[in-house]
Amino acid sequence: MSIATVHIGPYALRNHVLLAPMAGVTDAPFRAAALRLGAGLAVAEMAADKEVLGGRHLRRLAGKEPGAHAPFAVQLAGHDPVRMARAADLARAQGADIIDINMGCPAKMVTGKLSGAALMREPGRAREIIRAVLLAADGAPVTLKMRLGWDDAHLNAPDIALMAADEGVAMITVHGRTRQQFYHGRANWSLVGGVVRRLREAGHGIPLIVNGDIVDADTARAALEQSGADGVMIGRAATGHPWLPGEIAEAMSPGRGIRPLSPARQVEEIVRLHEGMRAFHGERVGMRRARKHLKAAVLHWQARGWLDARERQDLLQVLLTSQNATRVRDILHGLSLRMREREVA
Repeated sequence: MSIATVHIGPYALRNHVLLAPMAGVTDAPFRAAALRLGAGLAVAEMAADKEVLGGRHLRRLAGKEPGAHAPFAVQLAGHDPVRMARAADLARAQGADIIDINMGCPAKMVTGKLSGAALMREPGRAREIIRAVLLAADGAPVTLKMRLGWDDAHLNAPDIALMAADEGVAMITVHGRTRQQFYHGRANWSLVGGVVRRLREAGHGIPLIVNGDIVDADTARAALEQSGADGVMIGRAATGHPWLPGEIAEAMSPGRGIRPLSPARQVEEIVRLHEGMRAFHGERVGMRRARKHLKAAVLHWQARGWLDARERQDLLQVLLTSQNATRVRDILHGLSLRMREREVA
C-alpha cells in the first residue's frame, strides 16, 4: 500500500499513524513515549475552553518535547466562539503548533454543555467557532475531529467537513460512529469514505484521517482501504501501549515507525512511562493516573501468551493497589528480567 506523506499546514508528519487526544490518557509523558516510539503525531488530551481560561487544565497545554519528531497539537472543546478563540490564543502562547477543535466527544458532560459532538447539530455555531479559532491561531494550522453525525438519521459529516475545509481547516479526522453510538457497535469506515469523496469532489486536498476500532496493522489497512483516507488515528487501543502507533506505522511503511518491541522491552517502556508520569504529575497523582496503563499492559501481555492467569492476577493485585513507587518499579524490573530469560531460553 502506497502511503503519501501527511501534511498539516507546513508540517510534514513522519508517518500517517496518529495518536488520538484522550482525556486521562494522552498527557505529556504518554505523548512523549508515543512520539519517541514512532507515532506520526500525538494530540494532547482535550481541554475545555472555560476551564483553560479559568486557569485549570493548563498542564494539558504543557509538554512540548524538545526535538520531538512532530508538532505539538492541542485539542480544545467549547461552545462559545469568543472563549474558544481566547483559549486558542492561550494554547499558542503555551507553545502549541496546531489547534484541534473537538466536535466528536460523545460524553454527556460535554454534549450537555453543547460542546463536542453536539456542535454537529449546530453547523452555524460550528462555523463561527472555526472562524474564531482560525483568526486566533494567527496562521497556525487548525484541525477538526468529529463523528459521522449525531445519530443515524443525521449523518452530516460530509457537510460539516466541506464547510470546515472551505473555512480553512488544515486536517479533518472522522470517527466512524455517531454520537449516539458512543463506543458501541462497530466503526463504519465506509461511511468515512463519503466524507473523503465530498472533500475531493470539491477540490480540497487536505488530509482526512479515519478513526475508530483501529487496533493493529490489519485494521489500519482495512480502514484505509474502505475509507480512502490519508491516515489513521489510534485511540483507546493505545492505552498502556505507547509503542502501538509506531509499530502499526512500521508494519505499513517500513522505516517510518518502529519494529515490534520484545516482551522485555515493552515492560521496560512501561517502567519508563510510570516514572515519567510520576515526575510530571507528582507522586500521588502520577501513581494513580499510571494505573490504567499498567492494567492495559498486563492484560495485553496475558493475551499475547506472555503471562498466565495466575501471573496476571498477582501483578494486577500489586500494581493497581500499591502506593509505593519503588515496589512497582522493582516488580516490573523483575518481570522484565523473566521476560528476557524466556526470550533466550
